[in-house]
Amino acid sequence: MPADTVQLLSPSRRNFLKALGMTAAIGLINACTNDGATATTAAGGTGGTGSTAATGGSGAGNFPETPEWSFTFVNHVTTNPFFVPTVYGIEDASAILGTTFQWTGSEIADNAEMVNAMEAAIAAEADGIGVCLVDLEAFNGPTDEALAAGIPVIAYNADTPPGNPNNRLCYVGQDLYGSGFEMGNRIVELVGEGKVALFIATPGQLNIQPRIDGAMDAITESGAAIEATAITTGAALEEELTNVEAWYLGNQDATGMFAVDAGSTQAVGQVVRDQNARDNALVGAGGYDLLPETVELVSEGVLDFTIDQQPYLQGFLPTLYLYLYKLSGGVVTPPETNTGLVFLDSASAQLFLETASRFEGDAAEQAIVEPVG
Repeated sequence: MPADTVQLLSPSRRNFLKALGMTAAIGLINACTNDGATATTAAGGTGGTGSTAATGGSGAGNFPETPEWSFTFVNHVTTNPFFVPTVYGIEDASAILGTTFQWTGSEIADNAEMVNAMEAAIAAEADGIGVCLVDLEAFNGPTDEALAAGIPVIAYNADTPPGNPNNRLCYVGQDLYGSGFEMGNRIVELVGEGKVALFIATPGQLNIQPRIDGAMDAITESGAAIEATAITTGAALEEELTNVEAWYLGNQDATGMFAVDAGSTQAVGQVVRDQNARDNALVGAGGYDLLPETVELVSEGVLDFTIDQQPYLQGFLPTLYLYLYKLSGGVVTPPETNTGLVFLDSASAQLFLETASRFEGDAAEQAIVEPVG
């Protein structure tokens, strides 16, 4: 296999994870983290099982020699395919910096399991914690406990809203409400009027609820004659598909179907395609994230768009920020970081179909990604 390009990797973006879904994602994340819940190794390699841990014998780059700092990442859906590139980002930053990490939390968005994981990290004297703040209150106490123990805490992927009493040092992820508002504007442009569904896996969860709030506000502020309804789909991919299909079969006069999470977005595309919804009233469909089938459905025009939020950076940057905070004794305060909002359409989706990389989460190999076109 060529060492300097990923364009020839097999399986391709078109096929990778498409049929395997959650099982493949679990395998990839476990490969990155050895057993999915124990500290991984970091320095001097490409990561994954068998890489060599840093010994603290040398500094990264021209930094001074440091202890082998270990950071814990607490996640709400540890085996979800969305987070494969996030884990790769953590692993790659760890390899550069000579740190190790633990990927832990809950597979089913159970706050109690996540809190237990944070408490375990604090008891183990972790050197830093990254956590998805998916609840307004559950993580406030553990965050304060960690900070009091001298353990820096960074939120990634999901954050509490302004004014909430969580004292995490910063947030690394998409401006969730802002991205939802922009999606709402795009819905108005595409649909104009009629019945529109906005699908959400788990209402109230802070990584996706702000998106649907933003979309609803944008639609309302536009004054368009759009009847927008929020529909719960559930956290499991199969459940999401079933619920999206059930709603559409009962509402075939809908002019739009959109979603605010990865699984629901893929489900919307599958239903639009399988039910030939474009032959009926449907004029707009789209959502979030870069699951392989979603990207393919966008490239084929089944979905009008999907929104990229750079999940790789949501792992890489918190690792870097925690390292710099430790190295500087807190002088370098981690900054609030918006990982972006990019609308992929049928043309721009080709880049993701024709390449495979750790940045997308569909290739484990380290390689230079050659530009397309």
